[in-house]
Amino acid sequence: MLRPSQSGPQGPLTGAKDMWRNASPTGAIGDFITVFKQAGKHRWWVAVLAAMTTTAIFSIMAGENWIGPRPKPKITWITTFAPDRSEADILAGNIANQKRKDALAAEQAKREAEVRDLYTKIGEYSGIDVEAAKKQGEAERAAAAAKLKAEQAEALRKVREAELAGKR
Repeated sequence: MLRPSQSGPQGPLTGAKDMWRNASPTGAIGDFITVFKQAGKHRWWVAVLAAMTTTAIFSIMAGENWIGPRPKPKITWITTFAPDRSEADILAGNIANQKRKDALAAEQAKREAEVRDLYTKIGEYSGIDVEAAKKQGEAERAAAAAKLKAEQAEALRKVREAELAGKR
């Protein structure tokens, strides 16, 4: 059994108490003065720079006054369309856009056909087998169109599956 004058096992809290018994602010201040005197002739500039840096950091921190969480951002919806559009307006806009898209595609196809005709004439004048090149080009275009159609069908299938899964 331990007597009151004896010390028991040293835990994390009892060790901290013993550490502060040997600490003295006068000793720390004395050590600082000694080190400051030994620092050399540039010690004042270093001390002023350190004080300015510390003051700058704390003044920046003091200027920030976030008391609570930031407010939620204000949502701005797409404003290029009228907010009171009806389903008929949306459908009419989609149809007009599709017609414009089809007209552009037809114009592009016409230009491509003109370019193919031009290359056909150049090929005929050069002595190249134009028919074989035409067949190869048509086969490549057909393959690209088939690939595009398959990709669109797959995308549509995935959308329909997602819609069905969402309804369940």
